[in-house]
Amino acid sequence: MRALRVVRGERGRIVDVAGPADQPGGAIVDITHSSLNYKDALAITGRPGVIRADTLIAGIDLVGRRRDTGDRVLVNGCGLGETHDGGLATEAMVPEEWLIPVPARFTEAQAAALGTAGYTAALCVLALGDLAAEDEVVVTGATGGVGSLAIALLRAGGISVAAVSGKANSESGYLRRLGAGSVLDRAELSEPGKPLQSERWAGGIDTVGGPILANLLSQTRYGGTIAACGLAAAPDVHASMMPFILRAVSLVGINSVFTPRPHREAAWYLLDSRIDTGMLDSITTSIGLGDAVATAERMLAGETTGRIVVDVHS
Repeated sequence: MRALRVVRGERGRIVDVAGPADQPGGAIVDITHSSLNYKDALAITGRPGVIRADTLIAGIDLVGRRRDTGDRVLVNGCGLGETHDGGLATEAMVPEEWLIPVPARFTEAQAAALGTAGYTAALCVLALGDLAAEDEVVVTGATGGVGSLAIALLRAGGISVAAVSGKANSESGYLRRLGAGSVLDRAELSEPGKPLQSERWAGGIDTVGGPILANLLSQTRYGGTIAACGLAAAPDVHASMMPFILRAVSLVGINSVFTPRPHREAAWYLLDSRIDTGMLDSITTSIGLGDAVATAERMLAGETTGRIVVDVHS
C-alpha cells in the first residue's frame, strides 16, 4: 500500500509498505480520503510532540469502506497518527470500536473535510450548553479548520459569532460568508489585559491559548463557558481567578483523541444536522497524497484557510 510515513524528527515521505494484516477485533479499512490538520502538519514536517513512536504513518483522520462489509466508516483521533498508524495511506487496520458510520448525506470527501476539525468544533459547541439567539460567542483561530466549522455550526444554530483572526483584513469576507457577524483582529486580544474586563461574550471557542485565552476569560459574561481545544499560540495561560469566582465562568478543555463513543456520536449528529454541504465544499481544498508534505509546510506558515482533504489515491 502507499502511505505517508514519518520517522520521528524528520520530514515525512511517501513510501510503499506492506498492507495491514487481519487481527482479532480489528477491521481493515480501504481508505478513500484523509485530511490535513494542524497536528498532522507538525508531525509531517518533523516537529516534536505529536508522534509517539520511532516511525509511524501520519494522519489523524481516515474515511473509507470496511473491507469485510463495504460499510462507509470514519475514524477521528483515537491515537491515529500518534500511537497508531494513521489515515494518510490507502489502507488501515483499526479496532472495530473506533469506527463511526459516515452520515448518509455526506460523501467520503465531505466526511474527511469535516474530520477531526469538524468533530472537535462540534464537541466545543456542545460544551457551551444552551445558548439564546441574542447571545454572542467568540471564536479564535477563525480561519483554521476548527474555527471555520465552529462558526458555521454556531450560526446554523442561530447564535451570533465574533470571529478572531490574524487574517482579519484579508479574510473578513470569508469569515462573514461562514456566518460571522463581526471580525476582530487577534492583536486586539494578544496583549495581557486586566484580570476582569467588560463583559462581552456569552461563551467562546478558543484554539490558540496564551494571552488571548486569558483575555477571553476576563471578558466572558456571568455563567459563560469557554471551550479550549488548541494551543497554536502558546501552551501556557496566565489568568486570574476572578472570572471563575466573581462571574462563575467555566473553562472546559476539549480532547478529541480520547473522547468516549457516545460523545463522538453526539458530535457527528450535530454535524449531520447543521452543516451545509455547499458551504463545506466551498471552504475545502483537495490535494493528493504526494502534495501533503508541501501543504503541511504552508499550513504551519499560516498560508492555508479552511479545510484540506487528501485523496489518498491521487
